[in-house]
Amino acid sequence: MMHNATAMTESLQSVAPSGLQRNVPLAPLTTLGIGGSAKLFARAESVDEIREVIAWAEAQREPLFILGGGSNVLIADEGFDGVVLQIDLRGMTVLTEDPDAVTVYVASGERWDDVVAFAVDRGWAGIECLSGIPGLTGATPIQNVGAYGQEVSETIVGVEAVERDTGRVVTLTNRECGFGYRQSVFKNAAKDCYVVAGVTFRLKPRGSAAIRYPELQKYLDEHEINANDLQQVRGAVIAIRKRKGMVLDPSDPDTRSDGSFFMNPVVTPARFDQIRRDAENVPHFPSGDQIKLSAAWLIEQAGFHKGFVHGNAGLSTKHTLAVINRGGGTAREVLELVRMIQDGVRERFGVEIQPEPNFIGF
Repeated sequence: MMHNATAMTESLQSVAPSGLQRNVPLAPLTTLGIGGSAKLFARAESVDEIREVIAWAEAQREPLFILGGGSNVLIADEGFDGVVLQIDLRGMTVLTEDPDAVTVYVASGERWDDVVAFAVDRGWAGIECLSGIPGLTGATPIQNVGAYGQEVSETIVGVEAVERDTGRVVTLTNRECGFGYRQSVFKNAAKDCYVVAGVTFRLKPRGSAAIRYPELQKYLDEHEINANDLQQVRGAVIAIRKRKGMVLDPSDPDTRSDGSFFMNPVVTPARFDQIRRDAENVPHFPSGDQIKLSAAWLIEQAGFHKGFVHGNAGLSTKHTLAVINRGGGTAREVLELVRMIQDGVRERFGVEIQPEPNFIGF
């Protein structure tokens, strides 16, 4: 019986998943608009379809890359020599609701900003400062997405994921996710172990927005916006992001990007004191017992200003953190620009700045 079951599994794995396509261009599936084609491409609308593609790719010894909204990747000009699986699971379900908390399960293929709008419309606080961020919900725990003083890890109760080696669906608690600054277990040691299927959030009914970011506080003060008005706070966040070219807009070439390309570096207090001796008014923020620096400020001080051009790539005219495709850009040009910036910041300040997007196919 066991032999027959094994034979049946092997037979299924030898049959290509339905909907599998060949040589699918990946650039149109990314916000940067750069990259070659996938040798093989599939889209999953259910956990069973995720399992099917994973098992088939494993049986065929094909590399597998999981693609979400394409807002945090740089794909090689040669594309990806394997299977690209795009996650398209949908649905939002309110699991519990009481005066103190609401828990909501969101499938990984839901657009993240739709989830924020859904919560804000109902007066549920906890993710309002994450408005306007492109991409899908399933990517938010991977990066521990954060902006304007909030991180998704503050509201995530659990992450439902498919184990790649067994096909089992498991739920990782917030602690098991290993969240850190732009980090999680899904991005670190276990990055090839799971495919995120859904996320459960715990939000606060009739809660106030978390206003921790000076730029956001200044905007609210100038426009006389109360932090209790989540809709207006969401509008403020989106307005600030638009000012920086950080909200997708087909008519604005500055938004043809991955958003913030570099993470803010964290340094020791001793290293910070050295930097402060060489430069005045260094923007900085506490990060535990260390100091977080502004990558945008470091980049600009190293000589890379808004609108800096390198071939068909460059920096946004609105924000030095955004590497953009100026039209016809290549991954090679982006990599060259990224290395120039890293070298410049290292030479000027002795600080390493790291890219935030995932590099695929290199």
